[in-house]
Amino acid sequence: MTPLEQVYRQEAARITAALAARIGDVGLAADAVQDAFIEAIEHWRDGQVPPNYGGWLATTARRKAIDRLRRARAGQQKLALLAATMTGEDGNDGDGVDADSADDDLLGMIFACCHPALPRESQIALTLRAVCGLTTGEIAAAFLVAEPAMTQRLLRARKALRAARADLRVPDPDELASRLAEVLAVIYLVFNEGYLASAGRQPARRDLAAQALTLTRLLHRLMPREPEVLGLLALLLLHESRAATRFDGWGRLVRLADQDRARWDRALITEATRLLDRALALRAPGPYQVQAAIAALHAEAPGYEQTDWAQIRLLYDRLQAMTPSPVVLLNRAVATRYVVGPEAALAEIMPLTAELDGYRLFHALRAGLLARLGRDDEAGAARERALALAGNPAERELLARQLSF
Repeated sequence: MTPLEQVYRQEAARITAALAARIGDVGLAADAVQDAFIEAIEHWRDGQVPPNYGGWLATTARRKAIDRLRRARAGQQKLALLAATMTGEDGNDGDGVDADSADDDLLGMIFACCHPALPRESQIALTLRAVCGLTTGEIAAAFLVAEPAMTQRLLRARKALRAARADLRVPDPDELASRLAEVLAVIYLVFNEGYLASAGRQPARRDLAAQALTLTRLLHRLMPREPEVLGLLALLLLHESRAATRFDGWGRLVRLADQDRARWDRALITEATRLLDRALALRAPGPYQVQAAIAALHAEAPGYEQTDWAQIRLLYDRLQAMTPSPVVLLNRAVATRYVVGPEAALAEIMPLTAELDGYRLFHALRAGLLARLGRDDEAGAARERALALAGNPAERELLARQLSF
């Protein structure tokens, strides 16, 4: 990763959120930050990042936003707001984003992008792009759609948000609940992209996973008795507790069945379990609480095959009733393999072929079940299909390793 790429991952989302909070325009802020990084490429040709790179980028982004507003001969109110922040700054010494308010800006921007004027999928996609800095390709992979279709969805969402004059702040308490489901979905998708990147050279993006955890903790402070916030925070902590064991010394992906459980972070597991107990005591079950309960059963098991698969299978039944999805049924089939057997699990997933034929994990699971049944030629073909669909380098290496056996 180049120094500029590292800076982009560290700073882009926070600068975008801070700028959008000042001018009230997500699209303009994202475009201005992009312009600033293009200028950085020109100024930092030798790879030498200036000491105060955050301040340089924040100042440059504000100036780029002013330039765009002037060229458009519109947005005089936004122009005045920006101009007021420029006094006394120069491109080398300008302050960066205030660390105390940066996360609040990010959270407020997420709520703004989850505006009721937008369809839910557009809310999530726009937030992933504008707030979290995911590429259009990464978002398309998360939604299992083609990249051109996602490009058009993002353009429509930005126009609709601008037309709705969305307020870029955390809503008042009586407005929080109506947008909470979308905000939680965004944060979870960000964490998933950080936990195992959908594409690119890096198998995982720890910056995104850390950002998702920070935002969830902020939400928890904002809504301490909201069961699904507690559930999501518990779920992310349980996944994070296994982070150190997910890749070996060579950078290769390690399956959950093969991870060294002695190295799992027990402090995070304890914190997550406590949060989940608090959520369940509120007696308002939701999908994140169910997923956290599944993850907790994995965390408590002494070994993979000793996991309480029967209970996990029941929990997936409950999750499917709450949020019907072929991916939930696919995960349920993993439990079925241990509760009933591989033949029953294979029978469960075959009806999902039409919906999940473009999903790598469907073919990877099918390959494993076919191999257990001694149908090696079919298993090899399924692994080849999974390998062709995998964008993550670590996943591709794991599948290729299995094909060589």
